[in-house]
Amino acid sequence: MGIGVWELLLLFLIVLLLFGTKRLRNIGSDLGSAIKSFRNAMSEGDDEKPGRTIDGEAVHENKDKP
Repeated sequence: MGIGVWELLLLFLIVLLLFGTKRLRNIGSDLGSAIKSFRNAMSEGDDEKPGRTIDGEAVHENKDKP
């Protein structure tokens, strides 16, 4: 037992009547830009890690010392 096509269509129509097309378009645009910025932040965070993790401890490599 789950949500069928008719239930989803009815739900969409109710949301459309409550918010209107312009507001739904703005909400969708804001949500898309938030997801895009979140993905960019996650990929930038991976590149900025200076050290590596060994057995749960952070090891910072110092390139000046041998």
